[in-house]
Order: sequence, then structure tokens, then C-alpha cells
Amino acid sequence: MKAVVLAAGKGTRLRPLTDDKPKGLVEVNGKPIVTHCFEQLAELGAEEFIVVVGYRKEDIISYYDDEFDGIPITYTHQREQKGLAHALLTVEEHIDDDFMLILGDNIFQANLEDVVRRQQEDRADAAFLTEEVPYEDASRFGVCDTNDYGEITDVVEKPDDPPSNLVMTGFYTFTPAIFHACHLVQPSNRGEYEISEAIDLLIRSGRTIDAIRMDGWRIDVGYPEDRDEAEERLTDEEVASPSA
Repeated sequence: MKAVVLAAGKGTRLRPLTDDKPKGLVEVNGKPIVTHCFEQLAELGAEEFIVVVGYRKEDIISYYDDEFDGIPITYTHQREQKGLAHALLTVEEHIDDDFMLILGDNIFQANLEDVVRRQQEDRADAAFLTEEVPYEDASRFGVCDTNDYGEITDVVEKPDDPPSNLVMTGFYTFTPAIFHACHLVQPSNRGEYEISEAIDLLIRSGRTIDAIRMDGWRIDVGYPEDRDEAEERLTDEEVASPSA
């Protein structure tokens, strides 16, 4: 299974950490965020990395070149920051089967393998990791409704009145059907092509989308304090579980 890493963002909110580098190369616990992504995707069996670059793309390409730990890397270029669905369309020509998608500014210590396993069961057209957040925070995310079988029945991006407190995280698996949905997405009120809208289009077309509840934690490294929190958690885990 191929793995797509979205790493085109400027990381404006991460300044000054991104004054001289793209967000994906900001170090957490001694290595860039994208390296953390690569390592986890490799453990999940990724056979190729497709990295969507944009802001300071040369820095990322120069840092990783054409492979990571023996796994080949292909780069695509998102010239304008127009949302995740827009970014995903840059990889369409490189994908012909089920694939993984991770946001290149997320640090996970969670059950990503459960999402991949569900996709490989050939029952779902997409699956993604979800987590419960306080209701007052849900409006910051893509919010999901599910049925009794754990299937997603509705996805709303950053709603004023969230229908639940179950939100999307930054790890997904899809079939190539997601690309057709992305082509149909219209710009949101924010002027972006939202991945949540593409997922909702899949649902409305009768596709099965499964929600996998997160077991563990993840941090979206959007601000310097998020980087510090992720670093602290990873360090604590290393102390609690020293290598033999």
C-alpha cells in the first residue's frame, strides 16, 4: 500500500520555528515531523511514500532525496494552499489502489494499524482514525456522526453547532474513489477544498466509511507549544519504556 504525506503548509502559526524551514522539518524529539510520519508508515507496510510539498519544497526534497530507509519517495507540488482535497488531487496519477494518507504535521502514538486492517478487509471504501474531544472544542475539527456499526453517516467541517464530539484526526485510508469526490468538491466558506466534503460526497454516493476510535494519542503540531507537548510525551514514553 502506498502512503501519501501532506507536507505543503507554511506553518505560519509555528513561527519562529518555521522562519527558516517548512513545517514538516520542524524537529520533535530530535527528528523532523515528517520523519516521524515516515517511520510509522514504514511500520504499517508502506511500499512508496508520495509527499505533497509546497512551501520551501526544496528543503524537504534536499533533506530526504528520493528514498527513506530503502522506501522510494515521489514528490508532488501543491502550488497554492487550497485545502486538503486540493492537495490530494496532486497525487492522483500516482495512485491506482488503496492507500494511506497522513497529515505531515501530526505526531501519533496510536492504533494506526487498526485503520489499515479495516481497509484491507475490503468492506470499507475508506476508514480513518477518530477521537472524542470536549464539545466546546469540536467546532475546530471535522466532526463525524456514526451509526451503530461504526460507519460514518455524516461529516461536517468546523461546524458552529457540532452534531457530536467525535472528530477526524490526521490519518486515513482510501480507495481511489476519493479522487472523483475531490474533483466534485466546491470551495468552503474558508475558500478551501475540504477533505471532509469529499468524504461526505462518498457517503452520499453510498460508499462505506468506517470510523476507528483512537487508542493512544496524537498531537497536531500547529503551535510551538504543541511541539513542546509532543516532545514531552515522547520523552516520557522513552523513559517509561527504555530499549533493551
